[in-house]
Amino acid sequence: MYFLKGLLLLGVSMFLHGFVSADYSIALTKSLLYYEAQRSGKLPSGQRVQWRGDSALRDGQSSRIDLSGGYYDAGDNVKFGFPMAFTVTMLAWSVVEYESELSNKGELFHALESIKWGTDYFIKAHPKPNVFYGEVGDGDSDHQCWQRPEDMTTPRTPYMIDSSHPGSDLAGETAAAMAAASIAFRKSNPTYALTLLTHAKELYDFAISNQGQYQNSIPPAGKFYSSSGYEDELTWAATWLFYATGEQKYVDRIVQAGSGGTRSMFSWDDKYVGAQLLVTKFLMEKKLNDNRLFDYKNKAEEFICNVIQKGNSNVGRTSAGLLWWSQWNNLQYVTSSMFAATTYSKYLEASRSTLNCARGQVTPSEIISFVHSQVDYILGLNPKHMSYMVGYGQNYPQKVHHRGASIVSINKVHTPVSCSDGFSQWFNKNAPNPNVLDGAIVGGPDQSDNYNDDRGNYQQGEAATANTAPLVGVLAHLA
Repeated sequence: MYFLKGLLLLGVSMFLHGFVSADYSIALTKSLLYYEAQRSGKLPSGQRVQWRGDSALRDGQSSRIDLSGGYYDAGDNVKFGFPMAFTVTMLAWSVVEYESELSNKGELFHALESIKWGTDYFIKAHPKPNVFYGEVGDGDSDHQCWQRPEDMTTPRTPYMIDSSHPGSDLAGETAAAMAAASIAFRKSNPTYALTLLTHAKELYDFAISNQGQYQNSIPPAGKFYSSSGYEDELTWAATWLFYATGEQKYVDRIVQAGSGGTRSMFSWDDKYVGAQLLVTKFLMEKKLNDNRLFDYKNKAEEFICNVIQKGNSNVGRTSAGLLWWSQWNNLQYVTSSMFAATTYSKYLEASRSTLNCARGQVTPSEIISFVHSQVDYILGLNPKHMSYMVGYGQNYPQKVHHRGASIVSINKVHTPVSCSDGFSQWFNKNAPNPNVLDGAIVGGPDQSDNYNDDRGNYQQGEAATANTAPLVGVLAHLA
């Protein structure tokens, strides 16, 4: 029934031919493989993505600190702490909400590994309570080169925030990531969970006591991941810390901060929807019963209504029904909103409730029907018959804008690829990437459902860690 509803919502029955019902289990496995391809540092013995090698092992040495590890954010070789922290928060939230589903599919271990690769790095990057390293590498110089991460010759400058150079958004988001991860690791590694919680509390206190936007302290980050403000990160961190500790001081902060109103998107830069959803969970589960918090629930529900096309200000859609926000990397907003919708439907179902939208009452199963329609579009039920998850299905982007994937593996050809040779020999080569970036969600089609598979088309063809992370939980639920 949900499948037929999904088709009606998308209006895509005319191009159903050739689409085999999505295999969410395979997509889930690939979504977690993607994070192994994005690893920086010394690769572990269990590394499954064999075309990658060790890289950036000397990160941080110029500042006498070990900053090896962590994730490259997208198709480049820079470690940007702000989107990395959001990525880890969403991976951790997927485990917190969908632990049993991930376990049933044999993917809980890999999900926890993907989180730990990020949190191990954050622990290194947080050597003192009021010091955090928020970037390694430089976007401008990195973008002048097309090199495998294993061959990098570009500067690996470390950038930090401290009491004199604050970054409440960066510290707040990392606090949220550490707190969420501490909940995810409680059962399997309680000692590690306590370590994460200690860092989360320190980072939160740092963010609150030294307020300011992080790009003012780390200007190179502002060119690529500029933060629009830090109130959302402080609220988001407080909700996760309340979840992890149950302490009243975090509730006081949530009440004082306010809900942030009805948001138009949920993303690495705007966390209000995430905070609103968590507060909704606390209210529905009677963990909180403060009338001043019900605006969080109301605003979360308005966002969900607008996403599923039942609200007063519905999100736009492409001709074939994909949710539409932006020409640049639109699918990041689709995956995060589908996580919000899936998780909210779970809360509704647990409380045996329905959602009252401006355009009618909606059941949890109807919300999931809409989620199916969007995820199926991403996995190939679209006018191009193309999966926008790399490596999934028979037809997916072959020329993803990604340095490591587009150059022959260092494990096959050991000769270093220079900065300029990467462009002449690989970037400009009119051939599929030699390495498949399994599980990567690219930016996606334009508003007319068209996609140009070209390595230079970074608006549509670059994948980022923040794109795939929210889909992990959604796929675990659908699978």
